[in-house]
Amino acid sequence: MQSPKGTYDVLPEGQPPRNKVRELASAIFAAAGYGRINTPAFEETELFVRGVGTSSDIVRKEMYTFEDKGGRSLTLKPEGTAPVVRAYIQHGMHKLPQPVKLWYFERMYRFERPQAGRYREHYQLGAEAIGSGDPELDVEMIMMLSDLYEGLGVPEVDLRLGSMGCPDCRPRYIDQLKDFLNQTLEELCEDCHERAELNPLRVFDCKNKRCLAQLAGAPKLVDNLCGACTDHFAAVRSGLDRLGRSYRVDGTLVRGFDYYTRTTFEYECARLGAQKGIGGGGRYDGLVEEIGGPPMPAIGFGTGIERIVLALESAGFVGEQAGIGVFFTALDDRAKPLIAKALHNLRRRGIAADTDYAGRKAKGQMKQANRLGAAYVVIIGEEEITAGTATVKNMDTGEQERLAMDGLEGYLAKRLL
Repeated sequence: MQSPKGTYDVLPEGQPPRNKVRELASAIFAAAGYGRINTPAFEETELFVRGVGTSSDIVRKEMYTFEDKGGRSLTLKPEGTAPVVRAYIQHGMHKLPQPVKLWYFERMYRFERPQAGRYREHYQLGAEAIGSGDPELDVEMIMMLSDLYEGLGVPEVDLRLGSMGCPDCRPRYIDQLKDFLNQTLEELCEDCHERAELNPLRVFDCKNKRCLAQLAGAPKLVDNLCGACTDHFAAVRSGLDRLGRSYRVDGTLVRGFDYYTRTTFEYECARLGAQKGIGGGGRYDGLVEEIGGPPMPAIGFGTGIERIVLALESAGFVGEQAGIGVFFTALDDRAKPLIAKALHNLRRRGIAADTDYAGRKAKGQMKQANRLGAAYVVIIGEEEITAGTATVKNMDTGEQERLAMDGLEGYLAKRLL
């Protein structure tokens, strides 16, 4: 039986780059005071309708929604921010010292056309900081993601920076944009016609070259910010300049969710081709209140693990499974109880150890030890059993020595821990 189209299996040999991403991200987040949170695989559909917005492609086209046996409409989570905010409200985290800093590493689900690095079921790494409107927090978020990509060695990463304004300045800008679109609508594609009707800002998401040429002359939100948003955007840019993080101000950078305000950012990797977005986020100062909490500013980001892995592979990253420490070779059935005990004790100490479970002959067992990348092979045959010893072979040097069984575990632990 095959997996549904758009899902994928990650086999053991595909785990090293993913482990590398998760481990480095965990260290970066911990250093900045972020704690890990897990949210359910599905939430009430209304959470995403209210939070993400009815005009977004996710709500309109991409959500996996179903009715459970209790008649409730539930949705497999397509993104991580709204569930984290729901948990923040539900568990009274607004009563804690602010901002509350959280991060996650979870599966997301979207019904979209599968392609390289983009699957209907995928892993997303994200962080959220709720409870502060300080532009320095925006800088912290942007730099954490920058440090992650740099630490992983993701090549050719560029940062686009923009602002979505606020409820005071954005409506005035949208009126300007609508006037422009009404004059050029005949030159735009059908998708842009729909976007112009539902959410004019989304026309900037279009990849059609003809549309892009027409939209080059459109007014830009970053040029029409109110005084408060202008000051906030300037403070974010100043913070990035101070830390040496290069960026490109992009007035066409809009996020696909309705909850974004002010700072928006996106990292791109040129190695990924046309779909070069690798991760990004922004500020969402109205979302907590929108889904039932107190007024509370917030900012966050998300980055797809599959996109990162693709970028790493483009740079020649080849992950390898870590070899085991010890492989036990039994040349006599009487050795098996001794090996079972030694395996158990070594594993409890944290040493990776294995033995043959396929009935291989001596030569086959040595081949298996090589396949597993064993640092040492312990050989126990009739001669060793009689003498109460074991033969230990160093697989790097080829040297062998005979040890008493009661000193074997200590010998291996000293060399492998």
